[in-house]
Amino acid sequence: MEPIPAPSAGLDRISQIDGRYAWTRLVMSVLIATIGSVGMWSVVVVMPAIEAEFGTMRAASSLPYTMTMVGFAIGNVYMGRFVDRAGILLPVIGSAFALGIGYAAAALAPSIWVFAVVQTLIGFGAAATFGPLIADISHWFVKRRGVAVAAAASGNYFAGAIWPLVIQAVLPDWGWRTTYFGIGLFALVTMVPLALMFLKARAPDLGSGAHAVAPKPVRSIDLSPRQLQILLSIAGLGCCVAMSMPQVHIVAYCVDLGFGMSTGAEMLSLMLIGGVVSRLASGFLADHIGGVKTLLIGSVFQMLALAAYIPFDGLASLYVVSLVFGLSQGGIVPSYAIIVREYLPAHEAGQRVGLVIMATIIGMALGGWLSGLIYDITGSYQAAFLNGIAWNMMNVVIMAMILFRTRMRGARTA
Repeated sequence: MEPIPAPSAGLDRISQIDGRYAWTRLVMSVLIATIGSVGMWSVVVVMPAIEAEFGTMRAASSLPYTMTMVGFAIGNVYMGRFVDRAGILLPVIGSAFALGIGYAAAALAPSIWVFAVVQTLIGFGAAATFGPLIADISHWFVKRRGVAVAAAASGNYFAGAIWPLVIQAVLPDWGWRTTYFGIGLFALVTMVPLALMFLKARAPDLGSGAHAVAPKPVRSIDLSPRQLQILLSIAGLGCCVAMSMPQVHIVAYCVDLGFGMSTGAEMLSLMLIGGVVSRLASGFLADHIGGVKTLLIGSVFQMLALAAYIPFDGLASLYVVSLVFGLSQGGIVPSYAIIVREYLPAHEAGQRVGLVIMATIIGMALGGWLSGLIYDITGSYQAAFLNGIAWNMMNVVIMAMILFRTRMRGARTA
């Protein structure tokens, strides 16, 4: 089979939209995201080991995850802006080096506080494999943009499904420090070659000129771009405070219930496998009904699944609820990127997607820490689940308002 050539500038790149190269680029983007997004999930799995080694309480042991999300949020914004100007290649290469250095430094951390600070660099490195990668791939698709964005975002959940099981398998023999060294080395030696092979081409400009292309429906809203951006950011904050409760604390929750750390890691993987299915399904749905409706459906089901954790805490029921939760919430975050592309200027996609992703990650960071704090105060996760439901309701209200104020105009074509 002949190799697929990278498209050249100008009209050659325009002709590749929704074409063979675009799909190949999407597959490679998912692979890179699956590797690089380990930066989001490794700290969740090693949290009990960190807590035991450094002798910390639950809120303090949640701090490294919070700092990871802070770095992840900042990275999504700044690297998103860079992608708008210069493309995705350098951010992905920078991500590989940040992960390699970050994991090596974290493995040498003498205290929980140093470990938490270094996790900020790991989070920053992982950022390029999420929001910026999603923004980049959105330029290569029009007819199947929802599917493409959802698939690119699924790399993050593939990482969450695969890496916890890998880490849990080697952790007893290697310890968390050697495991961290190995993760950093693997990310560095795999991500750089993949980026150089497949991500050199710049995304085509579809926003203006003789070859301008627009999505099938054109949506407008009686809100300014700034107002819509703020509302989307607040909604992202709310949904991800809720989302973080099971994702960050399911391993520790299972340990508290006496089921063990390996069971918690299995539930996290099951949750994120469900998230992958949900993300892909939401992409198909968004191509037909739009990003706002897709996000609203996912948010409502996430709230219901979160509520199911309260009465069901048996082993079998927790497996079921974790799968249902994953199937409910997986499509929420990618829908924000689809909404940005439906309502806001294409040439600002990287920056605007990055800002919304930053808000969702702040929500994950805040929610992860809040849940640990509530646990320390109450001695139980029940109140933490209720806290998540309240934040989720805020997201539902905002998205319903955006849907109510949306107007549809006729389709435009190239």
